[in-house]
Amino acid sequence: MQISVSSALTVFHDGQFWVGLAEHVEDGRHGAARIVFGAEPSDEEILQLVTSKWAKLAFFGHDSTEASRPAKNPKRRAREAAKALKRPAMSPKAQQALANQQETMKRESAQARSQRRADEAEARFEQRKLKRKQKHRGH
Repeated sequence: MQISVSSALTVFHDGQFWVGLAEHVEDGRHGAARIVFGAEPSDEEILQLVTSKWAKLAFFGHDSTEASRPAKNPKRRAREAAKALKRPAMSPKAQQALANQQETMKRESAQARSQRRADEAEARFEQRKLKRKQKHRGH
């Protein structure tokens, strides 16, 4: 059994920051991760990201896709590369995966915030109860 793996890193400027979009296709599943660089990254920074931090990236939104097989014909590969450069920086699947991750993080954050508020309210209530009890203990 053979597993096909394909990865791509696209670096672009989104109007405010330099952003890297890492796309990963493994065995028909598509994942994407977004890396915000801030200032324009140097070649060394990109190389360091690919060599040391690539395994730590959180790829998400695994949907089945068909990965394109590399052509053996060099002219065809050149045409495909030129076509890839003309395409927008983010693929629709990568955009959808990023949107799904953002929505999930938003829900988790709201739940954590709600839980924290409930815990703080409970702590304030316990503090008031303790204070009331100390006042009525007698002198």
